[in-house]
Parts: sequence; structure tokens; C-alpha cells
Amino acid sequence: MLVLILGVGIYLTLGLKLMPIVKIGAGFRLLWTGRIPEKEEEIKGEISPFNALMTSLSATIGTGNIAGVATAIFLGGPGALFWMWCTALVGMATKFAEAVCAVRYRETDAKGNHVGGPMYYIKNGLSSKWAWLGTAFAFFGAFAGFGIGNTVQANSVAAAVESSFGLSPAISGLVMMVLVGLVLMGGIKRIADVAGKLVPLMAVFYITSGLIVLIMNISAIPAAFGLIISSAFTPVAAQGGFAGAAVWAAIRFGVARGIFSNEAGLGSAPIAHAAAQTKNPVAQGLVAMLGTFIDTIVVCSITGFAIVVSGAWLSGETGSALTSLAFASALPGIGNYVVAIALSIFAFTTILGWSFYSEKCVQYLLGVKAIVPFRVLWVVAVPIGATSSLEFIWLLADTLNAMMAIPNLIALLLLSPVVFKLTKEYFADLAQEKTKGTDKPE
Repeated sequence: MLVLILGVGIYLTLGLKLMPIVKIGAGFRLLWTGRIPEKEEEIKGEISPFNALMTSLSATIGTGNIAGVATAIFLGGPGALFWMWCTALVGMATKFAEAVCAVRYRETDAKGNHVGGPMYYIKNGLSSKWAWLGTAFAFFGAFAGFGIGNTVQANSVAAAVESSFGLSPAISGLVMMVLVGLVLMGGIKRIADVAGKLVPLMAVFYITSGLIVLIMNISAIPAAFGLIISSAFTPVAAQGGFAGAAVWAAIRFGVARGIFSNEAGLGSAPIAHAAAQTKNPVAQGLVAMLGTFIDTIVVCSITGFAIVVSGAWLSGETGSALTSLAFASALPGIGNYVVAIALSIFAFTTILGWSFYSEKCVQYLLGVKAIVPFRVLWVVAVPIGATSSLEFIWLLADTLNAMMAIPNLIALLLLSPVVFKLTKEYFADLAQEKTKGTDKPE
């Protein structure tokens, strides 16, 4: 699975001539101008490009950024962070291609809303013999959401709140159920509004706290960076509470946790980007690829560096407890609360983002009549997840995630000529407009 995801990412990166890496500045400019919804009639879509990205980020910035990074370092050593960066750089091309296809092949549903994603770009972009792939994606996506996007996240919140604030999982589960229900009643516009405000606020809070940890250990940063690079290619010996790790472990867990965190290749994010107000699929693709950059290169790096520079990676702790230890070492008395609050809000917004993804998969299979029953089921699943033992659900969620990725990656490979063509035309038109601008008489 990891080889397939990385392979498609590398193929798309090379096919796009490294454009996602080279044009990252253009992506940020489009994101900034896309904060305000467009009023022009020819622009189709329900939410601004900025809120489309925040909705997809709400689903990707979650337990993977806090507990996932810590687990990768615990199992693969500091070098795992290097391989997470590599995954993100090729994942940007995958996320770009997903959003381009989502906007290019989206449809309008019975309620007049724009819907899209892998099931639609398979149905509308490929011949009828591939239609079963779209149905397979929708089926796996509908069920995967209840695992990775709902019960697992609710359980993470309940555990974090209980360990830091002593609140019973049953109570936190009920509170989350009410909050999720209130947001879901408003559909994609309310989800996007909440995500558009909560995600940037929470990301700034977490990144600022992480930067304080790094500033307080500033003298250790060069050595930490050297350790991350060297241990990506050489085994790390057992020391302190760290059990030691081979290079294959750094690669395996770095790539696996990187993909879990940024979801490039899973086919989830394009479902949100399909609802964006945009004139051109490539413009939304440039905004979409920033999701992978922000999630992994920025947020995951903050977590990873904090763990390495503080020396917490030698403690023998793993998961969110390891991240809490790293933050608490620099921010005694409040570091563990920072991680608990960040984990809770990140996981809560993941429940919101994934509700939209799974809802659209169910809608594709059963029509708009299934939306209300689905939302009821989704809300009911939250307290169940908060109070359950989730070893089996974690396993099931990972399996269903892999099953989602396969139809999506096949479609991206088959539709890659369309992505390359649209991208080439978009930048050729931009260059032509600039030339016209410079040729104007004074």
C-alpha cells in the first residue's frame, strides 16, 4: 500500500515537472485571495477556496500530527521525521491531482449543491467499465469514516481529556455528540464556517506552543537536525528508554504515519475541494496541495522537533504521552494541557471534516434521501467511540483506508494525462496574460 501511494506520488511529481514544489508560493497567494467567497454568477461552488482547504485540513490535522509523529519516532527513531517530509513532498502532487480532478468532474446534486471526489471523477472521467471502482470507493469511504474519522478520534479526545482534566469519557462523549450534531445540521456551509475559524486558530496555538519549546532548546536544534538526517540512513542504537531502530523502521513508520497524517492518496480531501467556488480546477489544485505542506512539513515538524530537541524520545514513552512529555519539559505545568487541548480540538474538527466525506459517499450510493439518517448514525457513533476499546476499530480503520486509496490511485494514474494537460494550459494562459500586461502602451 505504501509503495503504491509513494509510487503514484513520485510519478505525478515528475509528470508535473516538480510544479507543486516550485509553485508553492503561487498556492499561498491563491489561498490568501480565496478567503472571501466570490459573488460572480459564473463561479460555481458553495464555499470559498480558503474554507475548502480548512475543511480538508480539519480532517487531516488530528491525532496523526500529535500521537502519530510521536509513535513514528518511538518505533523508527528520529529519522522517521525525514521520511515523513519525503512523503509530504510527493504527496503534494497527489493532493493537487485529486483536487484538479474533483473540480473538473464534479456534479450538481438534487439540492443544487456541488458534489465531487474520486467516485465522481471515476464515473465522469473514465469509461463505464471503470464505474465499479467509483462504487467501491464510495462503499469503503462510507465505512472508513466511522473508524478513522469518528470513533477513533472521539476515543482520542476522551482519553486526553480524562488524563489531563479527570473528566469521564462518558461525559466528554456526550458533550462531543451534542456539538457535532449542532454543526452537522447546517451541512457543508456550517462545517466549512466552523473549520475556517477553528482550524487556523488551533493550528496557530499549537505551532506557537511548539515554537516556544524549540526556542527554549534552541542550542540543541542543529544537533537535532543532524540526528534526524543521519538516522534516516543509519540505524539508531538503543539508548535511554529508546529500544533502537533499523533504517527500514525509520522508512516504514515515517512513510506510514506521514500518509496517515496528511491523507494524500486516500481520496478524502477532494470531496471537500469539489464544493469550492473556483473558475479553474488547477487554481483549486494549487490551494489543495498546501494541505499536505501545512499538515506535515509545518505541524508534524513542530511535534517531531519538540520531541527530539527536548530529549523526550529517549524516555520510552510513545503516542500523545511522548508529545506531552516534550512540551511539559519546556513548559512545566502547562505543556501537557497544551497537548491535551490541541489533540481534543484537532480530533473534534476531524470528526466534522470526515462526516462530510462519508456523507457524500453515502449520498453517491443511496441518493440525497440518505443524508439525514446518515447524520443521525454519525452523531450516535461519537459517544460509542469515546467509551469503547478501539484496538479492533483501529485495525479495521487502517484496512478500510487502504481499500479507499486503491480505487483513487488507479483513477489518478488513468486521469493523469488530463491533469498534466490542464496544468500546462493554466500556466500557459497565465504567462500569456502577463505578456499582454507588459506589452500595454503607457
